[in-house]
Amino acid sequence: MKTTKLWTRNFSLVIIASTIGTVGAIAGGFALAFLVFDETGSTLASALIVAIQLIPHLLLPVVIAPFMDRLPRKTFLVAGDAANAFVLAGMGLWLLFFDFSYIGYLAVSLMLACLGAVDELAFTSIYPELIPEGAKQKGYAVSSMLYPVLKVIMTPLAAVLLDTLGVAWILIAQSGLSLVATITESFIQLDETKRHNRTPYSLREWTCDIREAVRYLKEERGLRGIYEYMAVTNGVARGFSPILVAFFRTFPGFTVTMYSAFSVVEFAGRTIGSALQYRINIPDKKKYGFAFFVYQVYETMDMCLLWLPYPLMLLNRGICGFLGSNSAIMRSAAVQSYIPERLRSRINAFEGVLITAGSGVFALLMGFLGEILDYRLCLTIGGAIAMLASWILIWGRRKDVSMVYETEDVNVKQ
Repeated sequence: MKTTKLWTRNFSLVIIASTIGTVGAIAGGFALAFLVFDETGSTLASALIVAIQLIPHLLLPVVIAPFMDRLPRKTFLVAGDAANAFVLAGMGLWLLFFDFSYIGYLAVSLMLACLGAVDELAFTSIYPELIPEGAKQKGYAVSSMLYPVLKVIMTPLAAVLLDTLGVAWILIAQSGLSLVATITESFIQLDETKRHNRTPYSLREWTCDIREAVRYLKEERGLRGIYEYMAVTNGVARGFSPILVAFFRTFPGFTVTMYSAFSVVEFAGRTIGSALQYRINIPDKKKYGFAFFVYQVYETMDMCLLWLPYPLMLLNRGICGFLGSNSAIMRSAAVQSYIPERLRSRINAFEGVLITAGSGVFALLMGFLGEILDYRLCLTIGGAIAMLASWILIWGRRKDVSMVYETEDVNVKQ
């Protein structure tokens, strides 16, 4: 059997650029997480920054996606990283020579979030085009390993840099890395001449493009089922974070250090899972069954997590990391192969908005439950909600959902 070469020129360039950009983003994000609290002493001020940064991810992708489907996506990717480098350099220089301004930081955070929303959509839409045919699963295995590996490496290094260099110089360094990523991406060779739209683009055409994507999603019960389930399970998982922090801070016999070990074992599980996906190809006919099995195990693990002895909690998180990584890689490869290339940016935008909105709603719900119920019971209820969603949206639409998983490297709806 002929093996498809994954590490082509374009794929290598996009992974190198992503690695460089991610290194800077992790270090810069770590520094900025401390900046606001150090300057204001207010958790509410920090929370407001997080809320502000969510707004562009709810609105901007849908607005920009029709343009991205008509114009070269590489331009959006390169220009977005270049603009990001410019803004970060400006912020770093400001902090070097002027006092911190909370209002100014709010404005810059909003600007960076806008650039991040566009860049994320551009990357999600162009990445499948840079993976050779027949190597989608391996390509997504590589990208899924990138962030957790760099997170483990860069987080302690970022802490050292924060103490030695300070926030301003970290941001300037991040700006330089963004610029290097921009230059690297510019060498990607992708034929996008068919999307060089030289005719005037009106509001009416934009509306027609949005309607076309909406009509497509209305017909795709399987794709909607996957997206809706992801919105529920991601939202519940996001709501678990403050519940877990509160549990380990207040429950007798547990400490914050014990909670921090969760990320280590989950990282290990995800890394092993991604490496396995890189080496082993699951047959298309078995992908749906495997995915549904993973969802059941994952939600069950969440339901029982805080009722277990601590060693079993760690094992629980390791298994979830391993299985979650496997299903995420498989789902990303299948979904991106299934969506028609001409609609990819718009459909990805709708997915991002739905998951962001769902995450916000269910995170608030979990926060509310945490105020009135035992923390252990909160996780059990959250896991049960996510499991019910998997039965309704994934099993209930199994014929349609399985069509998505069984369409590797073939666009059935061109």
